[in-house]
Amino acid sequence: MVTENQRTALIAISNPITSGRIKTIMKQKGWNSYICSDGDQAVDSYVQNKPHLVFLSLDLSIINGHVAALEIRETDFNARIVFVTSKTRLLKAEDAAYSAGAVGILTTPLTLSKVDYIWNSLFSEIPDAPGVADLDELYPDLPQRDILPQILPPLPLPLPINENLNVVKPKKKRNFLRMIKIGILTISGITAVITGLILFEVIQL
Repeated sequence: MVTENQRTALIAISNPITSGRIKTIMKQKGWNSYICSDGDQAVDSYVQNKPHLVFLSLDLSIINGHVAALEIRETDFNARIVFVTSKTRLLKAEDAAYSAGAVGILTTPLTLSKVDYIWNSLFSEIPDAPGVADLDELYPDLPQRDILPQILPPLPLPLPINENLNVVKPKKKRNFLRMIKIGILTISGITAVITGLILFEVIQL
């Protein structure tokens, strides 16, 4: 159980032997430690627990240790980060340490004497983290979001349906024309009948 005054360390190291060794050393110093399995979990754990010290290796899964360090510094500029690396990757660790503003670098195999040698410097002034400004460039595989303009205009809204709309008006128009035609024929027929009667009367006379 972590007491209010007990200092805590977050350990996100790809090698379980190394992470276990750091946990043992920190326990000897009276610290409590959390161990994470990947870089993404390390960032989440830092945000949740706010540890006083963070140990990261570069070769973490999900997101690498450099990116995880930048994510942590972005959420808390006062985060104290220590990179743990092999001697063969020391140059890369030094570049990452400068980018993320780490307070120290440890090389494996870890010993208590190595930790003690840099112990005081871990609590000195925290360097700036120039890499935080370029954090988005470290995610080339992430999908682009909200960067395409609206090329096509929005589709017009459908017209409201008018329940009183008379959809048979064309039919009524056709019926009206038909009635006119019938009327003309009827008048023509009556006229012909009257004309015939008049001619019949004239012949009789």
